[in-house]
Amino acid sequence: QVELVESGGGAVQAGGSRKLSCAASGRSASAYSMGWVRRRPGQEWKRVACIRKDGGTAYASAVQDRFTISRDNANNILYLQMNNLKPEDSGMYQCAAGSNVYCLTYDTWGQGTQVTVSP
Repeated sequence: QVELVESGGGAVQAGGSRKLSCAASGRSASAYSMGWVRRRPGQEWKRVACIRKDGGTAYASAVQDRFTISRDNANNILYLQMNNLKPEDSGMYQCAAGSNVYCLTYDTWGQGTQVTVSP
C-alpha cells in the first residue's frame, strides 16, 4: 500500500505556472502507474496526466503541451508542472496510484491540493 500527499497548489493568474508535488510513502511508488486527476464540485474526476511504470506519459488533450508529468523514483515523488494556466484548469488536483498500466483506474488517492486560476 502506498500513501500519497500532495502540495504546491494555490492561486495564480491566467498565463502563470504552478508545480504540484506528490510525496509517496509506504511501498515504492515505482511499482505503480501514477497520475494526476482534477475534481470540481458536483463533477466526476477527470484525468489530467498519467505516467506509467516504464516512464511513458499521456495527457488530456486540454493540457497537452502545457502540463508535464514526471516522477523521481529515487525519492518517491510525482510532479506536475503546469504552464500557461487557464481559468478552466482550476480545481482540486489529486495524485493517484494504481496497478493498471494505462492509468484507466487507480487504487490509491491523495487528499488533493487546490489550484485556482484567475482571469
